[in-house]
Amino acid sequence: MYAEERQQAMAQLINQHGRVSVAELAADLSVTTETVRRDLSALERMGLIRRVHGGAVPASALAVIESGISERDQANTEAKDAIAAAAVALLPPPGSMIVIDAGSTTARFAALLPRDHRLTVVTHAVPVAARLAGLPQIDLFLLPGRVRPTTHAAVGADTVAALSDIRADVSFLATNGLSATHGLTTPDRDEAATKRAIAAAGRRSIVLADSTKLGVESSIRFAALDEIDVLITDSGMSDADASALAAADVEVVIA
Repeated sequence: MYAEERQQAMAQLINQHGRVSVAELAADLSVTTETVRRDLSALERMGLIRRVHGGAVPASALAVIESGISERDQANTEAKDAIAAAAVALLPPPGSMIVIDAGSTTARFAALLPRDHRLTVVTHAVPVAARLAGLPQIDLFLLPGRVRPTTHAAVGADTVAALSDIRADVSFLATNGLSATHGLTTPDRDEAATKRAIAAAGRRSIVLADSTKLGVESSIRFAALDEIDVLITDSGMSDADASALAAADVEVVIA
C-alpha cells in the first residue's frame, strides 16, 4: 500500500469511528506506530483530521480556534447574564473563599457579587481582578503567572504552584467545551493546567457554560464530568447532554 492510500484509509477510519488510537490504526493497517504518527501528522497538516492524545479525531470534532475574550464577551450575552445571576445564588456563606476562573461568563458573575456579602476571592483573570479591585467586601488575591493575550489570564508553573496551596470553598469555572466523552476542555495546554488546578482548589466546583459549549471538544481536557459538582447553563441543553451529566452525578441548574 502506497503512503497516499494508507493515509486515505486512516482518514476514512477516523471519520467513521470518530476517535481512533494510534495502536488501533497500526493494527488495522499492519504498519508500525511510528508510521501511523507520521501519517497522522501529514493528515493534520492537510486539515483532514486532528491529533489528540494517543490518536486522532475528525477535523470537525474539535473547536480548534480559540476566540479572544472580547469576541466571546459579545456572544450569547443574554444567556451569559442569566447564568452569572444564577451563580450568585450558589455563593457560599459570607466569609468564605472562592476561586474565579477566566472567562466571559465568570467575569459577568464577578461583576454581580453582592456588596453585602464578604468574600475572599482568588483569580488569575485580569478582567475579573479589575472588576473587584477596591470593593470593600472583597479581599482580592491575584495569582502570579504569564498573562495570555487571548484570555487575559495568568497561566504557567507559577500560577499552578500558587493554586496548589489554596483550599477554597467553591471554584467557579469556565470552559471552552464540555462533552460526555471527553469532559471539560480548552485549546491551550497552559490554560488547561491552570483550570485543572482551579478545579482542585475548591471543595466544590461549579461550571458556568452556555449551551453552545455543550457537546464541544477542544484539544486538552482539564476535568472529567465526575470531577465537577454543578453545571449552570441555559435551556438549549440537549437531552443527551442532560443524561450524560445525570449519569456523572452532576447537578444541572438551568438559568
